[in-house]
Amino acid sequence: MSDQASLLIIERAEREILQLAPADIGAVYKFMHKFRNNPEQPGLNLKMLHGDSRLMSARVKRDLRALLLHVGEREYLLIGVDHRGSVYDDLSKYAYQINRITGGIEIVDLDAIDLQPVGDSIVGRALRPGDKPLFADFTDAQLVTLGVSEPLLPRIRQLVGEDDLMTLLDRAPQLTVDVLFALFDGRSYEEVLEQITQPVRAGETVDVEDFEAAVRRPVSQVATDDEALKFMLAESFSSWQVFLHPTQRRLVERRYSGPARVGGGPGTGKTIVALHRVVHLAQQLPAGTDKPILLTTFNRNLAADLRTRLSTLGGDAVLNRVEVINVDRLAARVVAELDPGAPKRKLDDGQVPQLWRKFLTTEVGETPWDADFLASEWEQVILGQALATRTAYFRARRPYRGRNLTRIERDQVWELSERFVRWLAAQDSWTWRQVAVRAAALETTKAEAGSRRFRHVVVDEAQDLSAAHWRMLRAMAPSAPDDMFLTGDTHQRIYDHQVTLGSLGINIRGRSSRLTLSYRTTRQILATAMQIMSGETYDDLDGGQEDLAGYRSLLRGDSPILCGASTWSEERELIAAQLAEWSMPLDGSVAVCVPTKELANDVAATLESEGIDSVEIGPDGPKRPDGVHVGTMHRFKGLEYQRIIIAGVSDGLVPRQVINRYRDADPRRFKREQQRDRSLLFVAATRARDDLAIFWHGTPSPFLPGNRQ
Repeated sequence: MSDQASLLIIERAEREILQLAPADIGAVYKFMHKFRNNPEQPGLNLKMLHGDSRLMSARVKRDLRALLLHVGEREYLLIGVDHRGSVYDDLSKYAYQINRITGGIEIVDLDAIDLQPVGDSIVGRALRPGDKPLFADFTDAQLVTLGVSEPLLPRIRQLVGEDDLMTLLDRAPQLTVDVLFALFDGRSYEEVLEQITQPVRAGETVDVEDFEAAVRRPVSQVATDDEALKFMLAESFSSWQVFLHPTQRRLVERRYSGPARVGGGPGTGKTIVALHRVVHLAQQLPAGTDKPILLTTFNRNLAADLRTRLSTLGGDAVLNRVEVINVDRLAARVVAELDPGAPKRKLDDGQVPQLWRKFLTTEVGETPWDADFLASEWEQVILGQALATRTAYFRARRPYRGRNLTRIERDQVWELSERFVRWLAAQDSWTWRQVAVRAAALETTKAEAGSRRFRHVVVDEAQDLSAAHWRMLRAMAPSAPDDMFLTGDTHQRIYDHQVTLGSLGINIRGRSSRLTLSYRTTRQILATAMQIMSGETYDDLDGGQEDLAGYRSLLRGDSPILCGASTWSEERELIAAQLAEWSMPLDGSVAVCVPTKELANDVAATLESEGIDSVEIGPDGPKRPDGVHVGTMHRFKGLEYQRIIIAGVSDGLVPRQVINRYRDADPRRFKREQQRDRSLLFVAATRARDDLAIFWHGTPSPFLPGNRQ
């Protein structure tokens, strides 16, 4: 029989290893290589610990030991690495079991959970008069049914506050943490059972003694030593490159009967799920050299980031089977291929109101029609619904539009719109939204002839796509199981695209899921971000409403800094001072976010004058990885930083002063534009992982906590 053994590593141990000194990390992985070749070689000193037939230790180096579970004949699971004395002094602190609900292996270091400052230990103390345990309303049987780790029940019964609960974070199994925090945040037993426990429940009866079967269940979150070693050597910050939360993995690997959508707040892992879904789909493909999978999004710099991350996650084998491209460039490619006579110059959609003003001034003259109204009607209704004839426009519903139009008025708007399009074409120009509409029509015709470009379409940040984009994408893949997979959050919609997917042939009813646990942002930052969004309602892309109920974080940090200045000049001084106080290395982990390009230029100039290297965030992302990244709120979509300053959060900038023109003339548009600006601030605030500072000059934004209008 071969001396070689299988050595797996549980995610908990991987976190422990990351906290070791670099030399010790190297020693651990040398040990893993030796152990795999022959675990019985004398230098490793593999032995059972005090008669426990499964719990074993092995020598990593003179003062460092690996703790292992023997899960099969020649199969071992690395569950921890610790100093020699800590491993042997008290074995009773180690608890391991197979969770009877999920079927996954759980490891708990009981002593580590008890380690508190002297006088503050929560375990074994008597409850003070008036203290009510956090989970007194739930029986042990209920907690176990929800998936809570049974060895922790005595500890859980002693918890009386959030600080006590936080002591479980680092050592309790993930499902236990998810369940307890959901109950702590006010969700009912039934809601937690349905939303948190059920998605990770084992599909078969669990044998709590069969460790060999348990280690193979995804919920155990284990990797081979080769996978873990590759991860460690890359020194990657994001453990998602190796592991998925079991809830996320279920969404990634599920077979769907049609289009599916995954929603959730910022930092809940939607993009991670989308990337892993692409890898999963690619791995199911038959051998070939074609690219039957499309991965797309609206934002250009996010598309570039998706390509980089997909390459890291799946390598060339996956990347060579996937088309990664932003949706507007995809539309332009379709038009170039199928309609070579189309206009060549593409104009940014943000220029449309100015173009209409110029058109009315130079081509029409005096008119009762407002340029902004016509621009919005053309974009939202005529292009938004791909209306090709006057009759179609007469019959069209006009959702989200505040002003009703008579038949005569519609006739006037249609005539002006046709003239506007001819005026643009005479300059060999059209807008990106026009390109999308044309691409959708061309692709639909191509599909009706039986030709489809892709087998699978995966869309990230789905809330930002227009109706024309969706029509194009629907035509690109045949209706079939696993045809379309969408991730997004309408609370983060920063472009004026509101659609109902069902009306576009994309039926996600019964195939929608929602992630609620943020892996990026601390509870303190999240609380501020949630206050920014309070009082607003958002659609769910399918005619209903979406909320952030249950959205939570398990990370803890300092409260965000909110500070105002009298002038923009003084506010820039605040920015420089805050960066100096943080004294972070200029390695791209800190950023300054502002509402406009002009303010971004001012900030960059201020930082340069202070000797601080600033790097612009352009349409394709930061121009360099180092320095302090500076950009507008739109540029921060899809990015994250350890520390962020959001500056210029003043009334008139956030929200923009210009939208006040719609307050009385078009109340629905006013509300929609306000909502977009609120979403921009929300997106910016949730890009911060550890620290957030929000500055303003003059009057603070009404979106900020304590400044509601």
